[in-house]
Amino acid sequence: MSMKDVVSITLENEMDLILAHKRTMKVAEKIGLTTATQTVFATAVSEVARIVIEHTHLGVLKVGIGGENPRYSLSASIVFESITDLSRNHEGFFYAQKLVPEFSFNIAQGKCIIELATGLPRSLKVDQTKIRSLQDFFKSEPPINAYEEIKNRNNYLSKVTNEQEMEIRQEKLINEKKSEFISIASHEIKTPITVIKAYTQMLQKLKFKCDPKVIPILDKLDQQTTKLSTLVQQLMDVSQIENGSLVYSMKKLNIHEFLTDVVAMLSHVHSNYHIKLELAEPHFVHADRLRLEQVLTNLLGNAAKYSPIDTQITVSYQVMDHELVIAIKDQGQGMEKDSLEAIFQKFYRNAEVEATHPGLGMGLYITSKIVVDHGGKIWAESQRNIGSIFYVSLPLVVD
Repeated sequence: MSMKDVVSITLENEMDLILAHKRTMKVAEKIGLTTATQTVFATAVSEVARIVIEHTHLGVLKVGIGGENPRYSLSASIVFESITDLSRNHEGFFYAQKLVPEFSFNIAQGKCIIELATGLPRSLKVDQTKIRSLQDFFKSEPPINAYEEIKNRNNYLSKVTNEQEMEIRQEKLINEKKSEFISIASHEIKTPITVIKAYTQMLQKLKFKCDPKVIPILDKLDQQTTKLSTLVQQLMDVSQIENGSLVYSMKKLNIHEFLTDVVAMLSHVHSNYHIKLELAEPHFVHADRLRLEQVLTNLLGNAAKYSPIDTQITVSYQVMDHELVIAIKDQGQGMEKDSLEAIFQKFYRNAEVEATHPGLGMGLYITSKIVVDHGGKIWAESQRNIGSIFYVSLPLVVD
């Protein structure tokens, strides 16, 4: 039957039988039924509720107005999980069936649905306005006892918790879809970038045959292709980090030899800067060489990016508390304290450098994740207009 709900009660224990009886009585009273009719209908509802509570703690009782104009009825429905030994012929339902004119028992989609109803006299003048007024009344009706007050609070907290869990699941799903898109898009974009880069380098080798006006265009094309390739790689790294799929090939690494090789390579890349390497005694760490090279490339690249041309960048390391600490020191513009606390956050960009230094703020985020995945730490110190020092600590390999 079609019913407009007025009150709803979860049937969990015997205390809910009191609520079921009193709330049903109150609905019948507000409609205008006689005391005798109120009592009979409420008793039938309570009897069914009692049997349901004996078999399950997951029943839901709803009382409201069923039917259509001009034949309205006071109706109740109790819905619960289908139970094998509970049917319309259960002896407990016979009493309820004798009390009300309409009684039905149905099973649909694994749910048992019991419906009770008694017709409403036309003299009560029930219409849509009166039904809405009835619904509004019970929405603002205070609890009838302390138990109902606690129950209402628990139901509210449960509803809020469920909504929050749904939001978390939805957010997780969106993030997974976003990461999947970034991963797929990055892989698809990487191939044509590689082809463009290869053809650009081929043309640069033949630039002596080109018009002199074309040479600077080829150089800019090569530079921008390199930037785009770096950006795509960063997007792929972020996607892998968030999916937990960033793979490492950990091996014992001589940090003395590693820094010598990496600094020699990066000195050619950043030829406008004086990169000084200060070596100490040879020490070993467990690391993925390519990923650790990525860390040094990012940190040295940032040092050059925010420092005046022809200034010095110093790379050094020392042992402190069974850890190897690498330091990259520059003579750049430095940072304020608030920026220093946020630089390793994903997509963070200092407002002062956004207009002058392009980027998406992913480099230091990726760098920090790689360092942490190596069991290390990363932090920085900085002074405005003096420079910054970035530190990377890694556990030492103890022979």
